[in-house]
Amino acid sequence: MNEIEGKVALVTGGSRGIGAAVALRLAQDGADVALTYERNTERADAVVDKIKGIGRRALAIQADSADTGAVTAAVDETAATFGRLDILVNNAGVFLVGSLEELGAEDIDRTLAVNVRAPFVAAQAAARHMTDGGRIISIGSNVAERTVFPGFALYAMSKTALIGMTKGLARDLGPRGITANVVHPGPTDTDANPADGPNAETFQSFTALNRYATPDEVAATVAHLSGDSGAYITGASINVDGGWTV
Repeated sequence: MNEIEGKVALVTGGSRGIGAAVALRLAQDGADVALTYERNTERADAVVDKIKGIGRRALAIQADSADTGAVTAAVDETAATFGRLDILVNNAGVFLVGSLEELGAEDIDRTLAVNVRAPFVAAQAAARHMTDGGRIISIGSNVAERTVFPGFALYAMSKTALIGMTKGLARDLGPRGITANVVHPGPTDTDANPADGPNAETFQSFTALNRYATPDEVAATVAHLSGDSGAYITGASINVDGGWTV
């Protein structure tokens, strides 16, 4: 039996990229999976169909992570539909970069709403449903620890905030046996940042392995943290970045 057989997971932003890979890996490992998406119903439905093809239950929930009510509702709907919630993966995010002078108040507000406030609100809501052994995993970024390009101040700030949030959650929820961790991917081959894109050679040159990750490599770490093998890991920041920070 897989480590998370019969568990229920919610992956925010699970219709593409790392989020889709995480949703599929958790399903392969035995979980029923709900995912949120903002606009692209077709993509979300495609992931749901793949999960059902694995033999697990699946649910797609349209939710803008900038809307706290929608975030809480997605958590509650997952628990109501499947009868429980064991794993929350905070993956949804926005990537707004630009010079310090160009970034406006709307850019700041949306970045913090989606990348910081939404994971916190989702964790609050999830904690109300989770029993002992629950897992909260947030997807951070390699730039939280090493920002090598100009224009990343806002994004790096938002992802660095997840480190503090994770440590606080670990302390608050530890007595209940619920763990909280943050995974920092490095350059990862997705449609938003393809390994054959115009800047890919520069990005991968900052890694020790001189290559992009696949989404499945990031998902593998999330799966480990989600299962029994990750039960004694909490409050940790784990780099899956090919040596970006070394």
